[in-house]
Amino acid sequence: MSIITESKLKEYRPSLKSSYQTTSSILAQFKNESKLFKTKIFLSHKHDEVQELEGAIAFLKSFGVDVYVDWLDDGMPKTTSGLTAVRIKEKIKDNHKFILLATEEAIKSKWCNWELGLGDAAKYIDHIAILPIKKEYSDFTGSEYLQIYPYIEFLDSSSYLKGSFRSSGAYVVFPSINGNDKVVALDMWLRSK
Repeated sequence: MSIITESKLKEYRPSLKSSYQTTSSILAQFKNESKLFKTKIFLSHKHDEVQELEGAIAFLKSFGVDVYVDWLDDGMPKTTSGLTAVRIKEKIKDNHKFILLATEEAIKSKWCNWELGLGDAAKYIDHIAILPIKKEYSDFTGSEYLQIYPYIEFLDSSSYLKGSFRSSGAYVVFPSINGNDKVVALDMWLRSK
C-alpha cells in the first residue's frame, strides 16, 4: 500500500502566506462552497490536526465533492454533549460517503473510533474508506481492524500491481482475504452514491 505522507498531503493545502489567510478562514471557504449535485463526504478526523485536515479537504475538493467537518457545522452544540453525538450520527447518515483521516493520533481517538463504528454501520462497504496518513520516513502502524476497510492508495508513477496496470493517481482498494483486491479510481468511487 502506498500511503500518503504528511508532507505530500501538505502540498494540497492552499498557501497561507500568499493569501494572508488563516487556516480557519480557508476551511470556512470550503464550507461556503455550493453543494448542489456534489457527493457529500463525512470526514472523520482528530480535531487538533488542522494542517492534515486542511490538506485532506483540499485534496478531496479537487475531485469536486462537498466535505463535511463537524466543527464547521453551525448546528453543532458549542459544548460537547450528548447532542453532539446525536448530530454526528445524523450527519454520518446524511452524507453519501464516510472517510476516516487515519493519522496515528486519529486511530487512538475515542471519537474517531466511535465515528468509524457508525460509518461502518451506515456505509459499509461501498461508501466507506480509510485515508491513511503517515509521518515522514515511518511505517503506518494503524490498528489491525482498519485492514478490513477500503483504503485510499496513491501511486506516483505507472505501476503494475497484482495483475493490473494502474497509472498515477489515487485509488480506493477494497481488501480481500484471498488477495484479489478490488481497485477503483478514487474519482469514480467519489461519484458513486
